[in-house]
Amino acid sequence: MSGGDGGGDHRDHKAAEVRRMLNARRPAVPGDLVPRATALGTRLLHRRRAVQRVCWALLLVGVVVFAVWASAAHPWTVPPSQTTPPLEDW
Repeated sequence: MSGGDGGGDHRDHKAAEVRRMLNARRPAVPGDLVPRATALGTRLLHRRRAVQRVCWALLLVGVVVFAVWASAAHPWTVPPSQTTPPLEDW
C-alpha cells in the first residue's frame, strides 16, 4: 500500500517490542498459586450454587403464593355486573 501512512514503521516497532518481551526474563510464579486458585474456585462455585438455591427457593415460594391467591380470588371468573337490570312496566 502506498500513501506514506508509516504503517511499516509501526509494524517494525511492534515487532521489536514483541521480541523484547519474549526475550525478557519471565516473572517467577508463586509456589502456592495452584492451591490458592483452587480454593478461590471452590469458594466461587459454592457461592454460585448457594445463589442458585436461593433463586429456586424464591421461585417456588412465588409459585405457591400465586397458586394460593388464584385459588382464593378466582381471577378467571367474570365479575358481577355493576349495572342495575332494566326497569319494566314503568
